Amino acid sequence: MDTGRNNELHTHSVTLDKSKCIGCTDCIKRCPTEAIRVRNKTAVIIDEKCIDCGMCIRVCKNRAKKAKADKLEIINKYKVKIAIPAPTLYTQFKDIHNINMILTGLKDIGFDEVIEVAKGAEIISKHTKEYMRDTSIQKPIISSACPAVVKIIQNRFPFLIPNILQFISPKEITARMTKKMYLMKGYKEEDIGIFFISPCAAKITNSKYPQVIEKSSVNGIIAIKDIYKPLLKAMKKRKHYEVLRLSTEKGMRWACPGGEVSGADMQNYVSVDGIQNVIKILELIEDNKLENTDFVECLACTGGCLGGPLTVENPFVAKCRMDKVSRVEEEKRELPLDADGIDYNWSKKLMPHEVLKLDEDFQGALEKVEKIELIFNQLPKIDCGSCGAPTCYALAEDIVTNEANIEDCIFMLKTEVKKLAEQMAALANKIPGNQ
Repeated sequence: MDTGRNNELHTHSVTLDKSKCIGCTDCIKRCPTEAIRVRNKTAVIIDEKCIDCGMCIRVCKNRAKKAKADKLEIINKYKVKIAIPAPTLYTQFKDIHNINMILTGLKDIGFDEVIEVAKGAEIISKHTKEYMRDTSIQKPIISSACPAVVKIIQNRFPFLIPNILQFISPKEITARMTKKMYLMKGYKEEDIGIFFISPCAAKITNSKYPQVIEKSSVNGIIAIKDIYKPLLKAMKKRKHYEVLRLSTEKGMRWACPGGEVSGADMQNYVSVDGIQNVIKILELIEDNKLENTDFVECLACTGGCLGGPLTVENPFVAKCRMDKVSRVEEEKRELPLDADGIDYNWSKKLMPHEVLKLDEDFQGALEKVEKIELIFNQLPKIDCGSCGAPTCYALAEDIVTNEANIEDCIFMLKTEVKKLAEQMAALANKIPGNQ
């Protein structure tokens, strides 16, 4: 990934295709963490600020931003190929109200087994419900289900890290249960391939570069938008389906805003979706202004996972479909999935992440903060984005960190040009013969 700051190694799934970028500034205006700049007519992603929310993927008209998902062919590396689809997948197809059709379609395109992440969500709901009975815990507890939210807390609200629910994700517990089941069947671990069908870029990063566990049990991530066409084609060919469903409505509705709190039977909660709305709620928690709240469910995408940037359907249409498919009484199967003995807690401590280090020396950092304020006060403060930075304050930061010049601001450039013109006119008057 391109970086405009330093050479520190960061790992992300959101990438930029420079050949498609036209420097239009749409992405810098919509990035919630100000992680993008336009320099030399091309976007630059600042690694340490990026939370992989995928907003830039959604708003880029030229498809210059994309997520590093795996291709479907990756499944052929393994002897047994297992799909663990996010429940968002069930809402992407019109006129299909029986999810067994979709699950069977996954087997038709090459998977040997399909186990729903919604089942893992039900298990995390159970543990959450038990955990919330503990009166000694620091409240409000903030959901850890959305990895983009966890990252923004790590970067921007580090004092709230102790409030995060330190449970692994539904996809991770589903993968662990699945692997355990196939190991008990006699398969070797290297023969078992588990593939998450993902609606978002943040979950790709969360699997490939985990922060709070040693290693993910997921072997690959395939984007919903990449699997959509082959899956649709397979379903059109099939007249009958296998009974593969394991989940209930509670597990499936984790894909929607309010689904997690509903699954854990919460009473005093706040459910918020959309990254800007999430930031406002986190600010309230940080300022101790969110009263009488035990649990906060935060989802970075508008519409929750149904609005993920790697989906194909409008999130509001998808919500209507989830209302239908989750309530359909279908046949379910029994499967020896066993969560006993599986650790659902984080195994690593989440540390705060400094996104803008001005100076190694504290006094030097203070002096640079003062410089930022001085430069900012010179700027027009209209946040037009024509300089390539999302705000005037971001440009001031970039100037102090030697990533930009004050003349990048069109208004400051006009002022400098005017000064130069006046100086040239004054010099012209001093030329012999012009007096």
